[in-house]
Amino acid sequence: MARPGTEDRPLRVAIVGAGPAGIYAADVLMKSDTPVSIDLYERQPAPFGLIRYGVAPDHPRIKGIVKALHQVLSKPEIRLLGNVEYGVDIKLEDLRRYYDAVVFTTGAEKDRDLDIPGIDLPGSFGGAEFVSWFDGHPDVPREWPLEAESIAVVGAGNVGLDVARMLSKTADELLVTEIPDNVYQGLKASPVKEVHVFARRGPAQAKFTPLELRELDHSPNVEVLVNPEDIEYDDGSVAAINSDNQTKLVVRELEKYAMRTAEHGEGPRPRKLWLHFFESPVEITGDGKVEVFRTERTELTGDGNVRGTGEFHDWPVQAVYRCVGYRSTELPGLPWDGRDHVVPHAAGRVLGVDGAPIPGVYVNGWVKRGPVGLIGHTKGDAIETVGSMLEDLDTMPVAEDPSTEAVTEFLESRGIAYTTWDGWQLLDAHELALGEAYGPVGDTPRERVKVVDRDTMIEVSRAIAEAQATG
Repeated sequence: MARPGTEDRPLRVAIVGAGPAGIYAADVLMKSDTPVSIDLYERQPAPFGLIRYGVAPDHPRIKGIVKALHQVLSKPEIRLLGNVEYGVDIKLEDLRRYYDAVVFTTGAEKDRDLDIPGIDLPGSFGGAEFVSWFDGHPDVPREWPLEAESIAVVGAGNVGLDVARMLSKTADELLVTEIPDNVYQGLKASPVKEVHVFARRGPAQAKFTPLELRELDHSPNVEVLVNPEDIEYDDGSVAAINSDNQTKLVVRELEKYAMRTAEHGEGPRPRKLWLHFFESPVEITGDGKVEVFRTERTELTGDGNVRGTGEFHDWPVQAVYRCVGYRSTELPGLPWDGRDHVVPHAAGRVLGVDGAPIPGVYVNGWVKRGPVGLIGHTKGDAIETVGSMLEDLDTMPVAEDPSTEAVTEFLESRGIAYTTWDGWQLLDAHELALGEAYGPVGDTPRERVKVVDRDTMIEVSRAIAEAQATG
């Protein structure tokens, strides 16, 4: 039975964020028994969020997720409204006027802090910022200071490996990917000789996936090295290995690297990528720039945790990249948990300062649960959040002006050059054409060259709208 005032129309839902978390939420909604009309808002002119701007370009298998997301976005129940920034172009009170429910799925793009002395020295960078640069994010500078021969990467997760791999590989190896020309030119000029990845705990506690770890060794120019002394386990580590197949595969790969290092030393490949365990970051020092990265050797305590040994090591490096996790950004008009950098919620229902749910306002993805887990885990989040929304139908506020034209008229009245799904298809075709025009690299065709400049993205995406407007 429909709610009063909604008998002749579908449920109107706004989803803020057109990355995996937002698209999965839309998909779950469409598969429910409730007729829906969904508008997906995205700050960038193009959709797909983390997949487009947070995954290394040499990961075509992961980027294949785009194909599944593409199928969802092409559904008639969904409308994409890109190049619209929440909190600037449209606010919560606006969304609540035009929609019955609002779901925030804005992800996590910022670096978590690493609170050690010297972290703000020139030459110290956030890994997320570097990922945004090499992925051609339109809101970051086009140039990146790649001047270091020796580099420290702090963090034993997949982002740390992505950063280390992109720093280590030659630019020509990456030319077959979709990297923009400015990224290729920057990497080509890099003088890097060695990259050191530092983990505070041991091999059994690393957060790499086995696939990421194996892929490190695929480059003919990068030697992956592990000190045999770092292959060490306590009872807690053994329990973790025996109880989790992924952990077992990770330590197996690390053991292979360590055995090869013991037998062949630094090996024949010109660039070196070291994976160091039991090294806790202490301090960065230098005369006006990064020159030394200091770590403290740690040891296992029996339960998989570690403690400091009082033994310190100074590593001569000229750059440090912190990859100790992402964090979400506070959303205007919503309550905020400043400690965990998430929106307070109960099963996806956003909670006000009084602890009670705010009617019709929901959250999904990393801004809901923090940046943990793989992309696919967001589907489970979406099922929970959408389930809460559907349970709330009888008490949900009714939009004052729910017509699909009302919100686009509002955006146009504000002079906002929003992009659409048709516009993305134009941009997609344009990037594919740039790749084809570039020609193959050896025997491998360039599938795509990503457009970086926001104005160009908007111009290409809005070509249909502009043509219609001029008759």
